[in-house]
Amino acid sequence: MRILFLGDIVGPSGCKAVKKYLPNIIVQKNLDFVVANGENAADNGVGITEKICNELFQCGINVLTTGNHVWDQKETVEHIEKEKKLLRPYNLTAPAPGKGFEIFHSKNNFKVGVLNLMGNVFMKKCDDVFEEIDKFLKNYNLKKNYDFLIIDHHGEITSEKMAIGHLFDGKATLITGTHTHVPTNDARILKKGSGYITDSGMCGDYDSVIGMNKENSINKFYKKKSEKHFPSLGEGTLSGVIVDCCTETGLAKNINSFIMGGVL
Repeated sequence: MRILFLGDIVGPSGCKAVKKYLPNIIVQKNLDFVVANGENAADNGVGITEKICNELFQCGINVLTTGNHVWDQKETVEHIEKEKKLLRPYNLTAPAPGKGFEIFHSKNNFKVGVLNLMGNVFMKKCDDVFEEIDKFLKNYNLKKNYDFLIIDHHGEITSEKMAIGHLFDGKATLITGTHTHVPTNDARILKKGSGYITDSGMCGDYDSVIGMNKENSINKFYKKKSEKHFPSLGEGTLSGVIVDCCTETGLAKNINSFIMGGVL
């Protein structure tokens, strides 16, 4: 069983990179299941639309996760209720449309759980992520409720991501961070067998400031007048991780960073 997780897809550049590379990658790498964070995929770099969801699914993505920008496109509030393959953070304060966890089937008919979490530190207010994890683990177990479990922890700080990684070690197939848009060089298998990376990076134009236009972003730090924030539109890079999984245990056998195209 081989899984690809792609970091935050940012704007038109990220979407173009997915459309350009992913269909062939699925064949070349013999991938069985693909998850991507799509919360920045809209044309203005925040949120996601129904149209873009469908285009990304057609490229071979099985599930889209999100984060703090999940509601930035108003149509998502309704669309997420009918689109099972689009998740929002599990620990959003109730009531919240959609789901933060769902079980899907891979093309080789394994049950794949996908859990979308959001961190608490320097992020939009949501329920305590550690308390929600405790509740989750009381109700769901690897190999009992699903064959594999993929966790997207959308968070700002490294220590919180690492703590959640260790908390899920031995209980999940892959724990990956998202949100910072910068791929970290720490993909590894933790002591109890779970694949881990602090951040999978982004799918987008890296000749930018985390996917957004350089000049505009610099001006904002100078507090100069500038146009509204918008994505950089150069050639996109795909960034993520590929995990080879043990079908008997549901844990990781091998994990490697995956980067293709663009300036990286």
